[in-house]
Amino acid sequence: MHLRTASRLLVRLTEFGARDFAALENHARRIPWDRFTRAGQAVRFRVTCKKSRLYHQRAVAERFAQAAREAGRDVEVAPSRPDGAESGRSDSGLLPVDDAPAPTERPSKGSDAGSVQTLVVRLFRDRCTVSVDASGEHLHRRGYRQVTAKAPLRENLAAAVLLAVGWDPTVPLIDPMCGSGTLLIEAAMMARHMPPGLHRSFAFESWPEIDPAAMSTYRAEAGAGILSEAPSSIVGGDRDAGAVQGARANARRAGVEADVAMFHRPLSATAPPMETHGGWLVTNPPYGKRVGARHGLRDLYAALGNVARRELPGWKLAVVCPDPGLVGQIGISMEPCLNLRHGGLPVRVWTGQVPGG
Repeated sequence: MHLRTASRLLVRLTEFGARDFAALENHARRIPWDRFTRAGQAVRFRVTCKKSRLYHQRAVAERFAQAAREAGRDVEVAPSRPDGAESGRSDSGLLPVDDAPAPTERPSKGSDAGSVQTLVVRLFRDRCTVSVDASGEHLHRRGYRQVTAKAPLRENLAAAVLLAVGWDPTVPLIDPMCGSGTLLIEAAMMARHMPPGLHRSFAFESWPEIDPAAMSTYRAEAGAGILSEAPSSIVGGDRDAGAVQGARANARRAGVEADVAMFHRPLSATAPPMETHGGWLVTNPPYGKRVGARHGLRDLYAALGNVARRELPGWKLAVVCPDPGLVGQIGISMEPCLNLRHGGLPVRVWTGQVPGG
């Protein structure tokens, strides 16, 4: 409920050596199904095999599926394609591979997030580890971002950027290219001590050992610690009017609409909040890998540096970008502080301080 940067939480069930299917089947039958599933509940398996004698992912998944059926559980099957092709799936329709599709609906508080329980099976050098997914939907899906701009940061990556650069929630924050507003919304939630998973459900809530009344009490206690408002200004802008409108709607769903000011304006119109003497400019600008061509981006980064020096002297600056050449166009000394992957691309978070002030 409180994790801001994790994608999911796995609980290790067992680990054992498995050089043949007989050993695999023996250990699969010992899994304590009653601890995390109920009779008749559907189970999904996500399997990876590397550098092991048992290298066939579908065959491994089928052994675990048989153990689940013997324990009175159902096994989720993949919907057949119109032409009958299953492409990478077993004849039984199991979802054994690690890129099994995620559910299309995002869970919310009170939804049946535990209707299908996922087990993650990993074979590496003939050692098998079996874990149960306690999260359900990935934890970056807070539920508020229903409108997205081009190439937005995932919610957990936005939170990771803010934590890595050391932003202090008591000082102002500006994102002049805010897109769908994820950085701003995550900042407002951090500033108000809002648990990011407060209003969604998790797979573990359907486990037999979990007391629903205790979970309700815990949610109430977590909600009681939320501040009434953010202690500092959080401001965003974007030249795309539709993006700003969507960002405002996202902020409303997140419960931080009153904490975030968003303006339809170009980068050149960026200005600090009234009566402030320093703060952070944090942004995820285009960098030519996923949005448009690289042509013209050098001017954009140069304009970002010009605006920062003119309007925000003495402020701290953080930029998400994979290209040191583009970062150099800002004209401010910047150092990398975090490596991460954004949409499958390796990117860096760069920080520096605007001269003056």
